[in-house]
Amino acid sequence: MRTYPTNSPEAASRVLAMALLADGHFASVELNALDTLQATERLGISDTAFKEVVAGFAQDLLLATHTEWTGADRMDSATRQALLAEITDPYLQNDIQSLVHAVVMADGHLADGEAELVDTLWTRWQGQHIDIGSGS
Repeated sequence: MRTYPTNSPEAASRVLAMALLADGHFASVELNALDTLQATERLGISDTAFKEVVAGFAQDLLLATHTEWTGADRMDSATRQALLAEITDPYLQNDIQSLVHAVVMADGHLADGEAELVDTLWTRWQGQHIDIGSGS
């Protein structure tokens, strides 16, 4: 897997790519949800660059599985944890979790791979969860 600078728009976008591909494919309704929430603007990345990150992530998944498409749901835990380690900013983690939730719920069905990703994000980042509404 390629690496990105910590807390970069590309690293954050790759977590969204994991959500988009968590069930093995992505649907237009998931992309529409990201558009509605202005995800690329929130992450500070252009639409073109976001699409490049998603395409690069898909390519990396294919290389990791020797060209057998399995989607992000079969990614090994160590790789997933390494990618999530690129996001250390608690506010960015909070924003990503919100966007991931919107993606996985966009089609009205929570697939196993999507549920696993949501659980992994919560477990990895729960100690750094920020209640933005509290003002602290």
